[in-house]
Amino acid sequence: MTERFVCLVSDRRERAERLARGIALVLPCRVIEPGAALPPGAPAAFVVDIAADRAEAEGSAWIERLAALIRGSAMPCLYLARGNGTQNAAARRLFGDPVVVDPRGSVGIVPTLLRLVKEAQAKEAKAGAPEESRSDPRARVGAATRVVTRMFDAAAAGRPPSPTEAEEGTAIVLDTVSEIGIRAWLDLVWRHDILVYQHSLSVAGFAAAFAADLGFSRADRERLARAALLHDVGKALIPLDILNKPGPLTPDEMAVMRGHADLGADLLTRNAAFGPDILDVVRHHHERLDGSGYPAGLKAARIGDLVRLVAICDVHSALTERRVYRAPMTHAEAFAIMEAQAGQLDPDLLRAYRPVVARAAAGEPGHAVAPAAAGR
Repeated sequence: MTERFVCLVSDRRERAERLARGIALVLPCRVIEPGAALPPGAPAAFVVDIAADRAEAEGSAWIERLAALIRGSAMPCLYLARGNGTQNAAARRLFGDPVVVDPRGSVGIVPTLLRLVKEAQAKEAKAGAPEESRSDPRARVGAATRVVTRMFDAAAAGRPPSPTEAEEGTAIVLDTVSEIGIRAWLDLVWRHDILVYQHSLSVAGFAAAFAADLGFSRADRERLARAALLHDVGKALIPLDILNKPGPLTPDEMAVMRGHADLGADLLTRNAAFGPDILDVVRHHHERLDGSGYPAGLKAARIGDLVRLVAICDVHSALTERRVYRAPMTHAEAFAIMEAQAGQLDPDLLRAYRPVVARAAAGEPGHAVAPAAAGR
């Protein structure tokens, strides 16, 4: 059984060491400083000891990732108050509804932490979900988000993501989409606030559903979903002011943004576990059949099947997600645009993709996806 642990996030090293010793009496504890990568594994809870108002004002990518992970998970979170209401209010905005506790000693913190962890475990057990299997779909999406977070953290630090973690994330996507369907998967994924992670998980979910419809073997479904999960890893190396710009990009900014495809593929080449098919998707998922894509302007004959599949899932996901510069489209609206791009996207695969879009659109009143016309 994988050991669960408390993740203590602190910008005060000496106090963190004292507190970690107290927590370690009852639960394993791992300490990280702001900006550090999350430790591998599944946290049982978070204890946050940082200046929340300053972190909120700075708005770093790291604090945004941490906050979205905590808000989107079912894990308990304790915030150590720093003696003023401004800090506590900022903590609630960042982390959802953390339990605010007095940090003047671990004596009061540890019993509270232990109680919250036990309550969370009891809730899992009552729902009939073994803790280790993470059978609650919300918990699975939280686990997948943690995997994607660690992969992007590694990429941002100039390291290729862990192949083991890529496999773990792929398995979660395949199994969960198979069990609850693409519509429920999207509902859970879209609760998370870090859009690039949301996009990676959405594209992987669409790819998992598409592969199942096409009758792929488990091995081929894994290959496609893994490529989809990793396709945008190069965006970890794009400046946030470009990645999250609310208005149109300048030509120079667009050139930087488009560099994510080569950056991601070049990064993955440093680990032989990522084969040529994965590298092909990461580098070429923005190529189009008519040669209008990037980075190489490849035309139809030079664009592989895996790239064509992920390109369809990528476009669908991009059009239906909320973005800083526009509102999301319905799935029906998105598919109409995709059909109009038949010269860019593979038309045969696009027709085969229609049932995935229809299932994703379930629950969008008045926006059903029309069935395929006769002879199409």
